[in-house]
Amino acid sequence: MKETIAPGTLYIVSTPIGNLEDITRRAVEILAGVDSIAAEDTRTTRVLLDHLGISKPLLSYYAHNEVRRIPELITRLRRGESLALVTDAGTPGISDPAFAIVREALRNGCRVIPVPGASALLAALVVSGLPTDRFVFEGFLPAKKGRRGRIERLRGEKRTIVLYESPHRLLRTLRDLHGVLGERSVAVARELTKKFEEVERGTFPDVLRAVERKEPRGEYVIVVSGELPRNSEDTNEDESRAEAPVV
Repeated sequence: MKETIAPGTLYIVSTPIGNLEDITRRAVEILAGVDSIAAEDTRTTRVLLDHLGISKPLLSYYAHNEVRRIPELITRLRRGESLALVTDAGTPGISDPAFAIVREALRNGCRVIPVPGASALLAALVVSGLPTDRFVFEGFLPAKKGRRGRIERLRGEKRTIVLYESPHRLLRTLRDLHGVLGERSVAVARELTKKFEEVERGTFPDVLRAVERKEPRGEYVIVVSGELPRNSEDTNEDESRAEAPVV
């Protein structure tokens, strides 16, 4: 069924995380039908739109211009324009500034509609071999101030832990997590949905050895098992669920 674009509506549109074919037919219809598209990086979004054969006005919306850009976007919505919000890859609002524009749109009585699709954190989680029924997403750890404290607070976390990391901080983060959390099962995913997709699974030492053998490239998702409970009645069950397969 063809999508009818609603005026004065902000569409939160998920886009591919690598493979450009991983976009829903509905998302394509929305991007082709809205008046304008707000993009984290207009150059990246232009590549996707060219691939889809779509030509639309692009407005930059990213972490360092959100304060001055939001009033303009709200004005457009209030006068009846339809807008799509996209991030560089995946679902807007996950480790990007989408939350701020969504909040202001709602405060101003504008309709906000999600158009779900790809998400790097979910893609990594489901292939990690670690429990997926309960998990916590931590985004990027602080580079400096507050970093140690954030990791310390994860020590007693019993849910599976998912983090994002850049290539130049990957080894440091794995070593810091190992040093604070101790022996855990871990999976590190990179280039998901792309030609060189790769997932390293095992213990921290296993994964560190594998990562150290090659130069880190691309964006990474780190998935770590939660702390095993000390209750003897639950230990056997949770141990079997927390072990990631070593491949």
